[in-house]
Amino acid sequence: MRVRPGAGRNRVGGRYDGPHGPALIVAVSAPAVDGRATEAVRRALAEALGVRPAEVELRIGATSRDKVFTVTAATRDWEQRLTALRQ
Repeated sequence: MRVRPGAGRNRVGGRYDGPHGPALIVAVSAPAVDGRATEAVRRALAEALGVRPAEVELRIGATSRDKVFTVTAATRDWEQRLTALRQ
């Protein structure tokens, strides 16, 4: 996903065609300082997918705007929601 820290409000949705292929855009109001934006992204993504924040884990990109998260939720409903958010 592509992170936009310091946004006016939190928003999950949209597509970013980056160097690693298409990515979901997540804008958060938190600044990119001391991991605050990353934590805000994790929570915003969990809310958008309808899963608990504990079920969303950062895998790659702690200090980058491009991040990879893993969703460990048992239900598959979040996959359909993710597909809708990327469009």
